[in-house]
Amino acid sequence: MRGGRRLFALVKKEGLQIVRDPSSIIIAFVLPLALLFLFGYGISLDAKDIRLGIALEDEGWEARDLTAAFLGSPYFRPLVSPARRELFPRVVGGDLKGVLVIPHGFSAALRSGQPGRAAQVQLATDGAFPNTGSMVQNYALGLISQWADGGSTGGESVSVESRYWYNSELESRYSLLPGIMAMIMALIGTMLTSLVVAREWERGTMEALLSTPVSALEILLGKLIPYYLLAIFSAFFSLGVAVGFMGIPFRGSLFMFFCVGSLFMLSALGQGLIISTAAKNQYIASFAALLSAFLPAALLSGFIFEIDSMPPFQRFIAAMLPARYLVACLQTLFLAGDVWGVLIPNMLKLTAFGVFLLGVTLRKTSKRLF
Repeated sequence: MRGGRRLFALVKKEGLQIVRDPSSIIIAFVLPLALLFLFGYGISLDAKDIRLGIALEDEGWEARDLTAAFLGSPYFRPLVSPARRELFPRVVGGDLKGVLVIPHGFSAALRSGQPGRAAQVQLATDGAFPNTGSMVQNYALGLISQWADGGSTGGESVSVESRYWYNSELESRYSLLPGIMAMIMALIGTMLTSLVVAREWERGTMEALLSTPVSALEILLGKLIPYYLLAIFSAFFSLGVAVGFMGIPFRGSLFMFFCVGSLFMLSALGQGLIISTAAKNQYIASFAALLSAFLPAALLSGFIFEIDSMPPFQRFIAAMLPARYLVACLQTLFLAGDVWGVLIPNMLKLTAFGVFLLGVTLRKTSKRLF
Protein backbone atom coordinates (compact mmCIF):
# COMPACT_ATOMS: atom_id res chain seq x y z
CA MET A 1 0.00 0.00 0.00
CA ARG A 2 2.81 2.39 1.01
CA GLY A 3 4.81 1.37 -2.09
CA GLY A 4 1.85 2.22 -4.29
CA ARG A 5 1.60 5.73 -2.78
CA ARG A 6 5.32 6.34 -3.36
CA LEU A 7 5.01 5.18 -6.98
CA PHE A 8 2.00 7.44 -7.51
CA ALA A 9 3.88 10.38 -6.01
CA LEU A 10 6.85 9.79 -8.32
CA VAL A 11 4.61 9.54 -11.37
CA LYS A 12 2.78 12.71 -10.36
CA LYS A 13 6.06 14.58 -9.81
CA GLU A 14 7.41 13.55 -13.21
CA GLY A 15 4.14 14.51 -14.85
CA LEU A 16 4.24 17.97 -13.28
CA GLN A 17 7.88 18.33 -14.35
CA ILE A 18 6.98 17.57 -17.96
CA VAL A 19 4.15 20.10 -17.89
CA ARG A 20 6.42 22.76 -16.39
CA ASP A 21 9.29 22.09 -18.85
CA PRO A 22 8.40 23.44 -22.33
CA SER A 23 11.37 21.65 -23.92
CA SER A 24 9.86 18.26 -23.06
CA ILE A 25 6.61 19.22 -24.79
CA ILE A 26 8.56 20.42 -27.81
CA ILE A 27 10.53 17.18 -28.06
CA ALA A 28 7.43 15.06 -27.65
CA PHE A 29 5.24 16.88 -30.18
CA VAL A 30 7.05 19.49 -32.28
CA LEU A 31 10.02 17.35 -33.33
CA PRO A 32 7.88 14.44 -34.61
CA LEU A 33 5.71 16.90 -36.51
CA ALA A 34 8.77 18.53 -38.04
CA LEU A 35 10.19 15.18 -39.13
CA LEU A 36 6.87 14.02 -40.55
CA PHE A 37 6.50 17.30 -42.44
CA LEU A 38 10.02 17.20 -43.88
CA PHE A 39 10.01 13.54 -44.87
CA GLY A 40 6.35 13.25 -45.80
CA TYR A 41 5.91 16.43 -47.82
CA GLY A 42 9.30 18.04 -48.28
CA ILE A 43 11.27 15.23 -49.93
CA SER A 44 10.44 13.67 -53.26
CA LEU A 45 12.66 11.32 -55.22
CA ASP A 46 10.49 11.50 -58.32
CA ALA A 47 12.16 13.30 -61.21
CA LYS A 48 9.84 15.48 -63.27
CA ASP A 49 10.37 18.66 -65.25
CA ILE A 50 14.08 17.90 -65.58
CA ARG A 51 15.86 20.85 -67.17
CA LEU A 52 17.53 19.38 -70.25
CA GLY A 53 19.25 21.27 -73.01
CA ILE A 54 18.79 20.06 -76.59
CA ALA A 55 21.35 21.19 -79.15
CA LEU A 56 19.35 20.84 -82.38
CA GLU A 57 22.19 21.13 -84.88
CA ASP A 58 20.48 19.05 -87.56
CA GLU A 59 17.66 20.58 -89.62
CA GLY A 60 15.96 17.38 -90.81
CA TRP A 61 12.41 16.48 -89.85
CA GLU A 62 13.67 13.40 -87.96
CA ALA A 63 15.75 15.58 -85.65
CA ARG A 64 12.81 17.94 -85.12
CA ASP A 65 10.54 14.97 -84.43
CA LEU A 66 12.93 13.64 -81.76
CA THR A 67 13.05 17.10 -80.20
CA ALA A 68 9.25 17.21 -80.18
CA ALA A 69 9.22 13.90 -78.31
CA PHE A 70 11.26 15.49 -75.52
CA LEU A 71 9.11 18.62 -75.54
CA GLY A 72 6.00 16.49 -75.03
CA SER A 73 7.46 14.38 -72.22
CA PRO A 74 6.33 15.13 -68.64
CA TYR A 75 9.80 14.21 -67.37
CA PHE A 76 11.72 16.93 -69.22
CA ARG A 77 11.57 20.70 -69.52
CA PRO A 78 13.82 21.13 -72.56
CA LEU A 79 15.68 24.23 -73.63
CA VAL A 80 16.29 24.01 -77.38
CA SER A 81 19.24 25.77 -78.99
CA PRO A 82 20.86 25.44 -82.42
CA ALA A 83 24.38 25.18 -80.95
CA ARG A 84 25.79 23.14 -78.10
CA ARG A 85 28.19 25.90 -77.02
CA GLU A 86 25.23 27.90 -75.76
CA LEU A 87 24.02 25.06 -73.51
CA PHE A 88 27.12 23.54 -71.91
CA PRO A 89 27.90 26.65 -69.79
CA ARG A 90 24.43 26.31 -68.27
CA VAL A 91 25.32 22.81 -67.10
CA VAL A 92 28.36 24.27 -65.36
CA GLY A 93 26.15 26.87 -63.69
CA GLY A 94 23.59 24.28 -62.61
CA ASP A 95 20.73 25.63 -64.74
CA LEU A 96 20.61 22.43 -66.81
CA LYS A 97 20.98 18.83 -65.69
CA GLY A 98 22.24 17.65 -69.05
CA VAL A 99 22.55 18.35 -72.76
CA LEU A 100 21.35 16.18 -75.64
CA VAL A 101 23.26 16.94 -78.84
CA ILE A 102 21.58 16.06 -82.14
CA PRO A 103 24.48 16.66 -84.55
CA HIS A 104 24.55 17.45 -88.25
CA GLY A 105 23.88 14.39 -90.37
CA PHE A 106 21.52 12.76 -87.87
CA SER A 107 18.50 12.77 -90.19
CA ALA A 108 20.59 11.73 -93.20
CA ALA A 109 21.98 8.76 -91.30
CA LEU A 110 18.45 7.65 -90.42
CA ARG A 111 17.29 7.93 -94.02
CA SER A 112 20.25 5.96 -95.37
CA GLY A 113 19.17 2.77 -93.60
CA GLN A 114 22.72 1.42 -93.77
CA PRO A 115 23.44 -1.07 -90.96
CA GLY A 116 26.90 0.30 -90.37
CA ARG A 117 25.86 3.93 -90.34
CA ALA A 118 24.00 4.58 -87.10
CA ALA A 119 22.59 8.00 -86.37
CA GLN A 120 24.44 9.18 -83.29
CA VAL A 121 23.39 11.61 -80.59
CA GLN A 122 25.36 12.68 -77.55
CA LEU A 123 23.95 12.90 -74.02
CA ALA A 124 26.03 14.73 -71.41
CA THR A 125 24.63 14.82 -67.87
CA ASP A 126 25.77 16.52 -64.68
CA GLY A 127 27.48 13.91 -62.47
CA ALA A 128 27.63 16.25 -59.48
CA PHE A 129 24.32 14.67 -58.46
CA PRO A 130 24.86 10.96 -59.28
CA ASN A 131 21.29 9.83 -58.69
CA THR A 132 19.82 12.61 -60.80
CA GLY A 133 22.46 12.15 -63.50
CA SER A 134 21.72 8.45 -63.76
CA MET A 135 17.98 9.15 -63.77
CA VAL A 136 18.32 11.74 -66.55
CA GLN A 137 20.31 9.28 -68.64
CA ASN A 138 17.84 6.45 -68.13
CA TYR A 139 14.81 8.63 -68.93
CA ALA A 140 16.46 10.07 -72.03
CA LEU A 141 17.60 6.68 -73.31
CA GLY A 142 14.14 5.25 -72.74
CA LEU A 143 12.49 8.11 -74.56
CA ILE A 144 14.88 7.85 -77.50
CA SER A 145 14.34 4.10 -77.71
CA GLN A 146 10.58 4.56 -77.58
CA TRP A 147 10.73 7.22 -80.30
CA ALA A 148 12.91 5.02 -82.52
CA ASP A 149 10.70 1.95 -82.10
CA GLY A 150 7.52 3.90 -82.76
CA GLY A 151 8.73 5.75 -85.84
CA SER A 152 10.12 4.82 -89.21
CA THR A 153 13.72 4.56 -88.10
CA GLY A 154 13.79 0.81 -87.70
CA GLY A 155 14.58 1.05 -84.01
CA GLU A 156 18.26 0.15 -84.43
CA SER A 157 19.62 3.20 -86.25
CA VAL A 158 20.07 5.56 -83.25
CA SER A 159 23.24 5.33 -81.19
CA VAL A 160 23.57 7.37 -77.99
CA GLU A 161 26.95 8.40 -76.62
CA SER A 162 26.51 9.09 -72.89
CA ARG A 163 28.85 11.07 -70.69
CA TYR A 164 28.73 12.24 -67.06
CA TRP A 165 30.33 15.59 -66.38
CA TYR A 166 32.44 16.24 -63.26
CA ASN A 167 31.77 12.77 -61.82
CA SER A 168 32.22 10.23 -64.59
CA GLU A 169 32.14 7.24 -62.19
CA LEU A 170 28.94 8.49 -60.52
CA GLU A 171 30.53 8.16 -57.09
CA SER A 172 27.93 9.43 -54.64
CA ARG A 173 30.60 10.27 -52.06
CA TYR A 174 32.02 12.88 -54.44
CA SER A 175 28.89 14.96 -53.93
CA LEU A 176 28.09 13.83 -50.37
CA LEU A 177 31.47 14.70 -48.80
CA PRO A 178 31.15 18.44 -49.51
CA GLY A 179 27.71 18.36 -47.91
CA ILE A 180 29.02 16.52 -44.87
CA MET A 181 31.71 19.16 -44.47
CA ALA A 182 28.96 21.76 -44.47
CA MET A 183 27.21 19.86 -41.69
CA ILE A 184 30.42 19.80 -39.66
CA MET A 185 30.78 23.56 -39.96
CA ALA A 186 27.10 24.07 -39.08
CA LEU A 187 27.48 21.80 -36.04
CA ILE A 188 30.54 23.63 -34.72
CA GLY A 189 29.32 27.10 -35.55
CA THR A 190 25.74 26.86 -34.32
CA MET A 191 25.48 24.14 -31.70
CA LEU A 192 28.74 24.65 -29.82
CA THR A 193 28.39 28.43 -29.79
CA SER A 194 24.88 28.18 -28.43
CA LEU A 195 25.98 25.73 -25.75
CA VAL A 196 28.99 27.63 -24.50
CA VAL A 197 27.07 30.88 -23.99
CA ALA A 198 24.11 29.07 -22.43
CA ARG A 199 26.55 27.44 -20.04
CA GLU A 200 27.68 30.91 -18.98
CA TRP A 201 24.11 31.83 -18.13
CA GLU A 202 23.50 28.60 -16.21
CA ARG A 203 26.61 28.97 -14.08
CA GLY A 204 26.00 32.64 -13.36
CA THR A 205 29.27 33.76 -14.92
CA MET A 206 27.55 35.75 -17.65
CA GLU A 207 26.23 38.25 -15.11
CA ALA A 208 29.76 38.74 -13.84
CA LEU A 209 30.96 39.29 -17.40
CA LEU A 210 28.19 41.78 -18.10
CA SER A 211 29.13 43.76 -15.00
CA THR A 212 32.61 44.47 -16.39
CA PRO A 213 33.34 47.55 -18.49
CA VAL A 214 33.64 45.53 -21.73
CA SER A 215 31.27 46.42 -24.54
CA ALA A 216 28.73 44.18 -26.21
CA LEU A 217 30.84 44.00 -29.36
CA GLU A 218 33.85 42.84 -27.36
CA ILE A 219 31.79 40.13 -25.72
CA LEU A 220 30.56 38.93 -29.11
CA LEU A 221 34.03 38.89 -30.62
CA GLY A 222 35.40 37.08 -27.59
CA LYS A 223 32.83 34.35 -28.15
CA LEU A 224 33.02 34.31 -31.96
CA ILE A 225 36.73 34.24 -32.68
CA PRO A 226 37.68 30.98 -30.91
CA TYR A 227 34.85 29.03 -32.54
CA TYR A 228 35.52 30.64 -35.90
CA LEU A 229 39.13 29.46 -35.75
CA LEU A 230 38.02 26.02 -34.59
CA ALA A 231 35.54 25.73 -37.45
CA ILE A 232 38.05 26.86 -40.08
CA PHE A 233 40.64 24.43 -38.74
CA SER A 234 38.07 21.64 -38.80
CA ALA A 235 37.08 22.53 -42.38
CA PHE A 236 40.68 22.37 -43.63
CA PHE A 237 41.29 19.18 -41.66
CA SER A 238 38.20 17.63 -43.26
CA LEU A 239 39.40 18.81 -46.66
CA GLY A 240 42.76 17.15 -46.12
CA VAL A 241 41.14 13.87 -45.08
CA ALA A 242 38.67 13.95 -47.99
CA VAL A 243 41.33 14.66 -50.61
CA GLY A 244 44.38 12.92 -49.20
CA PHE A 245 42.84 9.86 -47.57
CA MET A 246 39.54 9.30 -49.38
CA GLY A 247 40.64 10.38 -52.84
CA ILE A 248 37.89 12.99 -53.36
CA PRO A 249 38.85 15.40 -56.17
CA PHE A 250 39.26 19.07 -55.28
CA ARG A 251 39.49 21.28 -58.36
CA GLY A 252 39.09 24.68 -56.73
CA SER A 253 41.52 26.93 -54.88
CA LEU A 254 42.25 26.85 -51.15
CA PHE A 255 41.76 30.61 -50.97
CA MET A 256 38.19 30.35 -52.27
CA PHE A 257 37.56 27.47 -49.89
CA PHE A 258 38.71 29.68 -47.02
CA CYS A 259 36.54 32.60 -48.19
CA VAL A 260 33.42 30.46 -48.57
CA GLY A 261 33.91 28.82 -45.16
CA SER A 262 34.49 32.16 -43.44
CA LEU A 263 31.34 33.70 -44.91
CA PHE A 264 29.24 30.75 -43.82
CA MET A 265 30.63 30.91 -40.29
CA LEU A 266 29.32 34.48 -39.95
CA SER A 267 25.74 33.22 -40.17
CA ALA A 268 26.34 29.99 -38.23
CA LEU A 269 28.00 31.74 -35.28
CA GLY A 270 25.41 34.49 -35.30
CA GLN A 271 22.59 31.97 -35.22
CA GLY A 272 24.23 30.10 -32.33
CA LEU A 273 24.57 33.29 -30.29
CA ILE A 274 20.95 34.24 -30.93
CA ILE A 275 19.81 30.82 -29.70
CA SER A 276 21.96 30.99 -26.56
CA THR A 277 20.79 34.51 -25.75
CA ALA A 278 17.16 33.46 -26.00
CA ALA A 279 17.47 30.05 -24.31
CA LYS A 280 20.04 30.50 -21.49
CA ASN A 281 19.83 26.74 -20.99
CA GLN A 282 22.16 24.16 -22.52
CA TYR A 283 19.48 21.55 -23.06
CA ILE A 284 17.08 23.92 -24.77
CA ALA A 285 19.91 25.55 -26.71
CA SER A 286 21.17 22.22 -28.07
CA PHE A 287 17.68 21.19 -29.14
CA ALA A 288 16.98 24.58 -30.72
CA ALA A 289 20.27 24.44 -32.62
CA LEU A 290 19.54 20.93 -33.83
CA LEU A 291 16.03 21.82 -34.94
CA SER A 292 16.80 25.18 -36.54
CA ALA A 293 20.25 24.64 -38.05
CA PHE A 294 21.65 21.14 -38.26
CA LEU A 295 18.53 19.13 -39.09
CA PRO A 296 17.09 21.45 -41.77
CA ALA A 297 20.54 21.91 -43.27
CA ALA A 298 21.00 18.16 -43.51
CA LEU A 299 17.65 17.65 -45.23
CA LEU A 300 17.09 20.84 -47.21
CA SER A 301 20.57 22.02 -48.21
CA GLY A 302 20.66 19.89 -51.35
CA PHE A 303 23.52 17.55 -50.58
CA ILE A 304 21.29 14.50 -49.99
CA PHE A 305 18.03 15.41 -51.69
CA GLU A 306 18.12 17.67 -54.71
CA ILE A 307 16.27 20.92 -54.12
CA ASP A 308 14.67 20.91 -57.57
CA SER A 309 12.76 17.74 -56.66
CA MET A 310 11.07 19.42 -53.68
CA PRO A 311 7.67 21.17 -53.70
CA PRO A 312 7.69 24.98 -54.02
CA PHE A 313 7.12 25.65 -50.31
CA GLN A 314 10.08 23.49 -49.30
CA ARG A 315 12.24 25.17 -51.94
CA PHE A 316 11.30 28.49 -50.34
CA ILE A 317 12.41 27.20 -46.92
CA ALA A 318 15.66 25.91 -48.44
CA ALA A 319 16.33 29.38 -49.85
CA MET A 320 16.32 30.71 -46.27
CA LEU A 321 19.09 28.33 -45.14
CA PRO A 322 22.72 29.50 -45.37
CA ALA A 323 23.87 25.87 -45.61
CA ARG A 324 22.05 25.58 -48.94
CA TYR A 325 24.47 28.11 -50.48
CA LEU A 326 27.50 26.64 -48.71
CA VAL A 327 26.78 23.19 -50.15
CA ALA A 328 26.44 24.66 -53.65
CA CYS A 329 29.81 26.41 -53.28
CA LEU A 330 31.60 23.37 -51.86
CA GLN A 331 30.26 20.99 -54.51
CA THR A 332 31.37 23.46 -57.19
CA LEU A 333 34.85 23.80 -55.67
CA PHE A 334 35.28 20.06 -55.33
CA LEU A 335 33.90 18.90 -58.68
CA ALA A 336 34.18 21.84 -61.09
CA GLY A 337 36.66 24.36 -59.67
CA ASP A 338 36.46 28.13 -59.25
CA VAL A 339 33.32 28.71 -61.32
CA TRP A 340 32.66 32.38 -60.60
CA GLY A 341 29.15 32.32 -62.00
CA VAL A 342 28.20 29.90 -59.23
CA LEU A 343 30.45 31.03 -56.38
CA ILE A 344 29.90 34.80 -56.43
CA PRO A 345 26.05 34.79 -56.15
CA ASN A 346 26.13 32.19 -53.37
CA MET A 347 28.88 34.03 -51.50
CA LEU A 348 26.91 37.27 -51.65
CA LYS A 349 23.91 35.51 -50.13
CA LEU A 350 26.08 34.01 -47.38
CA THR A 351 27.40 37.51 -46.62
CA ALA A 352 23.89 38.91 -46.37
CA PHE A 353 22.80 36.13 -43.98
CA GLY A 354 25.91 36.62 -41.82
CA VAL A 355 25.59 40.39 -41.53
CA PHE A 356 21.89 40.14 -40.69
CA LEU A 357 22.29 37.46 -37.98
CA LEU A 358 25.30 39.12 -36.36
CA GLY A 359 23.46 42.45 -36.39
CA VAL A 360 20.48 40.89 -34.64
CA THR A 361 22.79 39.27 -32.08
CA LEU A 362 24.59 42.53 -31.33
CA ARG A 363 21.32 44.37 -30.87
CA LYS A 364 19.89 41.77 -28.48
CA THR A 365 23.11 41.67 -26.51
CA SER A 366 23.18 45.46 -26.26
CA LYS A 367 19.69 45.48 -24.78
CA ARG A 368 20.68 42.99 -22.13
CA LEU A 369 23.88 44.85 -21.32
CA PHE A 370 22.32 48.23 -20.93
